[in-house]
Amino acid sequence: MEEDQDYGYFLQEYFSNSSSTSEDYIKEEQVTLCVKTDVLKFGEKFIPAFYYSNFLLALVGNGLVLCIIYKYEKLSTVTNIFLLNLVVSDLLFASSLPFWAVYHSSEWIFGRPLCKVVGSLYFLSFYSSILFLTLMTFDRYLAVVHAITAAQSRRKAYAFASSAVVWVISLVASVKDVFLHDVREDGENGKLCEETGYSYNTLVKWKLFGYYQQFLLFFLLPLVIVLYCYARITVRIMNTRMRERCRAVKLIFVIIITFFICWTPYNVVILLRAQRITSEDKSCSDDLDYALYVTRNIAYLYCCICPVFYTFVGKKFQNHFRKLLGTRIPCLKSVVLPSQSSRTTSFRSPNTVNDY
Repeated sequence: MEEDQDYGYFLQEYFSNSSSTSEDYIKEEQVTLCVKTDVLKFGEKFIPAFYYSNFLLALVGNGLVLCIIYKYEKLSTVTNIFLLNLVVSDLLFASSLPFWAVYHSSEWIFGRPLCKVVGSLYFLSFYSSILFLTLMTFDRYLAVVHAITAAQSRRKAYAFASSAVVWVISLVASVKDVFLHDVREDGENGKLCEETGYSYNTLVKWKLFGYYQQFLLFFLLPLVIVLYCYARITVRIMNTRMRERCRAVKLIFVIIITFFICWTPYNVVILLRAQRITSEDKSCSDDLDYALYVTRNIAYLYCCICPVFYTFVGKKFQNHFRKLLGTRIPCLKSVVLPSQSSRTTSFRSPNTVNDY
């Protein structure tokens, strides 16, 4: 992907576009050409297998969630509508991973149109996945903290309208990648699919814009919303007489910690890379490049499995999964389906969410 290339590729594109005798080009100061051979070899060795694994996990997990929604849940609730959009978003994101896996192992072999489509689809689904997770958190906050006042507004129209807004925001945020992504020939690495075709300064500005957009709009804002919503939910649950409030609080704690652990390192690296581009230090250190590989893949893994994580922690979906196993595998029916006398029912209260 374009983030795996550093100043070197920018400079190559810059000099290839500087055949005209413009004074602006003459005034450009010399920048060191960084050779990233070791980083690229690291990517060739580990990234393809990781992307293929993420693709399979996302396909199986999200497919299972889709099957349960279709068979048992339908689109009868706001939560299920948001969950369906989240699943679609993550499946779109996962569909781009095999292309990038092949790209990392060799070169871009899929042509110019697919470079633009896959490059923009990758960001569209990545951004929408984060926003749908945030939207689901906010909706859960409304259902628990403002159960009575939000009862009238939490209808299907609200769910579809909110989902449409998320897709529009994600589309606007990723449309630049349709124009910036293109295929170019590189003497050493073959065909590359990356941000190219513009001057060095233009590409740097767009890259900085992408970094800060990612950090502020698709990390910091969602993180603040998630922390606030779950803090209010926790306070509300602790102030009610719920038989299972300890389990609910533990679940909230796990969700917040998982979100923070998976997303913070990646976005810190994004911020450090932006700082390095704007600073006068043009050293060719590989530390941030290796850090980007590791932290980004942790974030991608969470993005692929989050629907499963958010779904199967709830008792309702756990019971649906048991039913599905019992239906498809008759020999497991007596094991996965408890008897009616021993089956526990999840609590339902206007002050909480029954998925806990």
